[in-house]
Amino acid sequence: MNTFKIQNVTVGEGGLFFILGPCAIESDEFTWGMARDIKAIADRLDIDFIFKASFDKANRTSVSSYRGPGPREGCELLGAIGKELGVPVTTDIHTAEQAELAAEHIDFLQIPAFLCRQTDLLEAAAKTGRAVNIKKGQFLAPWDAKNIADKMVAFGCERFVLTERGTSFGYNNLVADMRSLYWMRELGVPVVFDATHSVQRPGGQGGTTGGDGILAPVLARAAVATGVDGVFMETHRNPAEALSDGPNQVPLSDLESVLTSLLAIQNALNP
Repeated sequence: MNTFKIQNVTVGEGGLFFILGPCAIESDEFTWGMARDIKAIADRLDIDFIFKASFDKANRTSVSSYRGPGPREGCELLGAIGKELGVPVTTDIHTAEQAELAAEHIDFLQIPAFLCRQTDLLEAAAKTGRAVNIKKGQFLAPWDAKNIADKMVAFGCERFVLTERGTSFGYNNLVADMRSLYWMRELGVPVVFDATHSVQRPGGQGGTTGGDGILAPVLARAAVATGVDGVFMETHRNPAEALSDGPNQVPLSDLESVLTSLLAIQNALNP
């Protein structure tokens, strides 16, 4: 298994790290507040985590949906948060140009699921020298992720992970196949389970995406029991008022208890 560090966070080696944060940067004040609150929880639980928020939700159901502040402003904000709180930060990138800009501030570049086969984007991310998280597309079988891994290796990137975020299952629905976690880890690459996007219902509310946020902790527990290197989980103070992906985010008030249960499973598997 390939293992590496992202600042103070160890990826691989039998541990469990977390990618936590709101779906989108809704405002500077909101994002700083979420980061500080999650950092306090992480400190109490003594866990490794990477703070996540998106500067642009480019893949929205409706043309009128909120997207975010944009790449430069968003990346500068996340970089400042990471430096002050002493935590790595991650965000989505959508173009080769964004990869170069984001790498100035972001520790862990994230490739959205719909773009996981975009060779130029993967190459641009690899060439920044930053660690990269590639979300497996909803349209791919887990063994097809080998082609993604082969591209990253060919581009000279040694620090990357693959993330499972569910597979399209009929209309407006996703299913999380826990077998995929095992099969992708067999590639020798660290694997993350995205609990909140796996319970999305894409376009399920007509003009917006729905979701079953109450099931995110359930799937996360199953994923940890199956064996993963990390868990991705979006959280919000009030998911009902979130500007993006509210229905599948975990309430911030529940986050500590959810993480505690995941740690208990991890500790039971690695006494």
